[in-house]
Amino acid sequence: MTGPIPLVDLAAQHAAVADEVAAGWAAVLAKTAFVGGPQVTAFEGEYAAFAGVEHCIGLGNGTDALELALRALSIGAGDECIVPANTFIATAEAVARTGATPVLVDCDLDTALIDVDAAAAAVTTRTRAVLPVDLYGQVAPIEKLRAVLPTNVAIVEDAAQSQGATRNGQTAGSFGDIAATSFYPGKNLGAYGDAGAVTTSRADLAERVRLLGAHGSPRKYEHPVLGFNSRLDTLQAVVLSAKLRRLAGWNAARRVAADRYTALLSDVDGVTTPVVAEGNVPVWHLYVIRVADRDAVLGKLHAEGIGAGIHYPTPVHLTGAFADLGLGEGAFPASERLGTEILSLPLFPEITEAQQERVVSVLSEAVR
Repeated sequence: MTGPIPLVDLAAQHAAVADEVAAGWAAVLAKTAFVGGPQVTAFEGEYAAFAGVEHCIGLGNGTDALELALRALSIGAGDECIVPANTFIATAEAVARTGATPVLVDCDLDTALIDVDAAAAAVTTRTRAVLPVDLYGQVAPIEKLRAVLPTNVAIVEDAAQSQGATRNGQTAGSFGDIAATSFYPGKNLGAYGDAGAVTTSRADLAERVRLLGAHGSPRKYEHPVLGFNSRLDTLQAVVLSAKLRRLAGWNAARRVAADRYTALLSDVDGVTTPVVAEGNVPVWHLYVIRVADRDAVLGKLHAEGIGAGIHYPTPVHLTGAFADLGLGEGAFPASERLGTEILSLPLFPEITEAQQERVVSVLSEAVR
């Protein structure tokens, strides 16, 4: 096989649900239930059951989900929230949008998940929450965090990359006080545009999120609190329900592909394969290796039509958006090192053995 291999193949996934989505969209159009239709309620119930929680509130996107989870906990100006430095900027951005201050900590170099000891050491009297990130599809060590954090510090799970992953038998999105997820198109459970959700088993937080995401309005033209507008689009709910019915099978296919990569790369010098934390069953949102001279290797892969990527090259403290935190190079050595070495290989449920063998063949030459 010599053709291009994409990082993600959304067309193949769409083909599996196209007829179901078309029929669902036709039903929405026929009834003109474009906002908050029964399809949204149905998906919320389905995803709550999937995640093993009592409540799911569909929202406009994953960043809103994080912010609303924090606001439901009444986090705001003067508060601090602990965030891993090696996350997508949305995790820290959501904290900043509430008026609180993101306090960054390093990650574990092997798993890339939040460093529990570093998080515990960063707690102050102003700390209101910790946001562990289920990075690349495996759940953060949240039970270890809970064991070392003060009881008044909430845990807000960033489960944007881990739909269906488990840790010690518990499903992502059900840890801590409240969780946020993203249904951005490239996620394991992806919409056809922006979408997100909050999941929790606390009725008080679920009610608060739903209120804040609807202009602070429990009923039309009543606004007891200030909120904003973030709703799961009805058409996107149709897509997500159709895909959710297939997600377990797609995640299983990802696990097979990840195991195949690990086996194929076992004797390739210069490549460090992903480490899975004890107790975790990942869903492999991304298969992230580490290599020296990463940018050169990436260039060689792209030259051969291999759609590799980087997630994420710049730790939060080195972005211009958070320069005011005053943290320069050297603040978080593990996160900074990973930023220069990580490389995401093509991975999607439909990837073939032949495609993976070609990826590894090109990669082997690139790192030689």
